[in-house]
Amino acid sequence: MSVPLANSPNTKSFISALGLDVGTKRIGVAGCDRTGLIATGITTIERTSFDRDVEQMQQLVNEREVQVLVVGLPYSMDGSLGFQARLVQKFASRISKALKLPVEYVDERLTSYQAEQMLIAENRSPSRNKALIDRKAASLILQQWLDSKPGNSKSYRLPHE
Repeated sequence: MSVPLANSPNTKSFISALGLDVGTKRIGVAGCDRTGLIATGITTIERTSFDRDVEQMQQLVNEREVQVLVVGLPYSMDGSLGFQARLVQKFASRISKALKLPVEYVDERLTSYQAEQMLIAENRSPSRNKALIDRKAASLILQQWLDSKPGNSKSYRLPHE
């Protein structure tokens, strides 16, 4: 069960979020562990209709007790919002209303490229693994969001001997 984020120093904060890499053909979906430290790819939704997208997303939201949607926004390299970014915003707004969940955006520039490079490093063909690329991109989007949260430090100290 998820516990809402709390500001109390004595309360461990938990979060359940879904990261989304929204495309015209597929939606890569990632989730995080209950500590909010690690994002992993969950599934890829093949887009057929908005109603079907909502149905599949609602199932994930219910199963994982999701509190927030984290959507990758494909900014142009100059930092502006192009045509695709506006389509993603429109979709995110609609899905947010349908699922009754807040949406937060993350700059997703180059996440698909990074995901492809990860596959190449694993000796897998990017052209044969589009759905996997979408899931990996979604996990990169969600991980970026998780890492930006207060208290999620990337540095760890070893105990003194």
